[in-house]
Amino acid sequence: MSNLDSRLSQLSSMPPAQLRSLWRDTFRKPAPEAAPDLLRRSIAWRLQERMHGGLTPSVKMRISKLQKKLAKSNLAGMPPEIALKPGTRLVRTWNGKSYHVLVGDEGFEYDGRQFGSLSHIAEEITGAHWSGPRFFGLRKRSGFKPKAMIDA
Repeated sequence: MSNLDSRLSQLSSMPPAQLRSLWRDTFRKPAPEAAPDLLRRSIAWRLQERMHGGLTPSVKMRISKLQKKLAKSNLAGMPPEIALKPGTRLVRTWNGKSYHVLVGDEGFEYDGRQFGSLSHIAEEITGAHWSGPRFFGLRKRSGFKPKAMIDA
């Protein structure tokens, strides 16, 4: 069992006073008035974050968009967006040729190059402006059947 695993397993049996003390050590500030379960989860998150790294850039960007929307409208919900996991491969056939795009943390890889959006890739392939998500079959018009395959 790794050091992180043993520290995480110890959290489940810690009394509230010990959790508050560990919170102070972990976050360098007094523990909030919160239920012990929430303290455990927050401490566990921070320990794992230190060991494995924090949020990916794409998740940070999504959180930032939600914060901006909340500040503008007081509504945190967003319409469903296309959420592609890094490592997903999009395949589209255009004019008899197959095109492969790999989804990354910070954009898309096509033909050995990095792109910030699917629309840029669709334009590169077709020579005309396209909605990238529509070109790759991730959004469809009524009656339109997507031709892209998604491999996760």
